[in-house]
Amino acid sequence: MKNILDKMASRGVEALSDRELLALLTDDEQLAEVVLSAYDGSLARIGDQPEARLRMVGGLGLKRARMLLAAAEFGRRAVASGGSGSDFINTGDDVVRLFRPQLERLSHEECWVVYLTSSNRVIERYRISQGGVTGTVVDHRLIVKRALELLATQLILVHNHPSGTPEASGQDKTLTERVARAAALFDIRLLDHIIIARDGDFSFLREGLMGREGFRQVK
Repeated sequence: MKNILDKMASRGVEALSDRELLALLTDDEQLAEVVLSAYDGSLARIGDQPEARLRMVGGLGLKRARMLLAAAEFGRRAVASGGSGSDFINTGDDVVRLFRPQLERLSHEECWVVYLTSSNRVIERYRISQGGVTGTVVDHRLIVKRALELLATQLILVHNHPSGTPEASGQDKTLTERVARAAALFDIRLLDHIIIARDGDFSFLREGLMGREGFRQVK
C-alpha cells in the first residue's frame, strides 16, 4: 500500500491504475485484484452491482462493499453536478450528456426539469418527482409554478426508464402535452422531453412529437 500512496503523492491520483484505486478503497491489494478480475476489469460493472452480491466477492464484506458503491455513486454525481448555472444547453444531446450518468442506472423512475433563460442558460435542475420501477406521478402545475418562481422562459423535461428501453409511453405523451399547454399560458416554452435508458434515449423534439419550434441556437 505504501508504494501506491507514494505514487499518488508524487504523480497524482490520476496516475493510479484501476487496481491501485480499488486497493486504496479496500485497503487490500490482493482483494482489489480479485474483485477487479471478477468483473472483467470493469469499474463500471463493480459500481453497478447490488450490495448483497458485491459483498460476497472474494470476501469483500459489507463495509468495503459499501465503500466501493459509495465511491461509484460519488463519481456519477460528480459528473452530473458539472451542470452548473453557467452551463448552456443547445441540443437534446447536451441534456443526455448531463443526465445519463445520474439516471441510466437507477432502479426507480425519476423526473427532472431543467429551467433555462431565453438564451438557453441553465438556471436550475430540479427533481420534480421520484417513483417506482414502472412510473412516477408528475404534477404539471408544480413544474410551471417553479418556472415562474425562477423567472425561467424555457424548460426541458427529463426522466428515466428503469426497464432499459427509452420509447415513450402513452403516459409520457400525456404529461408532455399537459406541461406544454400549462407552460404556454405563461409564455414559457417546453423545448423537449427526453427519456434516458440503458439502451438509448428518446427525444420528443427529435421524433417530431413536440409541435413546437424547439431549441433556439445561441449565436
